[in-house]
Amino acid sequence: MTLLLAGGGGILSFNGGFAIWVLITMILFLWIMGKYAVPLIMDALEEREGRIKDSLESAEKALNRAEKLSKDNEKALREAERKAQQIRKEAIEEAEMLRAERIEKSKEEAAQLISQAKETIEQEKKRALMELRDEVVHLAMQSASKIIDAELDTRKNSELVDNFIEDVSKN
Repeated sequence: MTLLLAGGGGILSFNGGFAIWVLITMILFLWIMGKYAVPLIMDALEEREGRIKDSLESAEKALNRAEKLSKDNEKALREAERKAQQIRKEAIEEAEMLRAERIEKSKEEAAQLISQAKETIEQEKKRALMELRDEVVHLAMQSASKIIDAELDTRKNSELVDNFIEDVSKN
């Protein structure tokens, strides 16, 4: 205890004047800090908070835009798929229609060819019949000419009459 009273510089010694100076400097430090440093720090913190808030809002807006774009892209994709299916369906229908038209056209061409062939056959048949008639007429004329020549011969004429009479008497 003597140490305390004697003003020795021990670790547990108390000096009132020093404590008052520490208290005054502490209050002065806190007042200067409160007057100059704390507002600057608070402004910097508020500014930082504002930037973070703006960044979060921007990120949220970007996320909303991205979601909207994603939905729009999905919608556009579905629309494109629907259009592709419609185009595919129309192409199939058009191909089927072309195929049907070609089949119908081929049938018509075949019918025309058959009709032309029938006409050609009919014309050839008529021509052949005409040639046959001409030949028959020619042969008949030759036969008639030979018969007439034969009739002019009296001996043959008598033989023909005799043969005819024999044939009639047999029947």
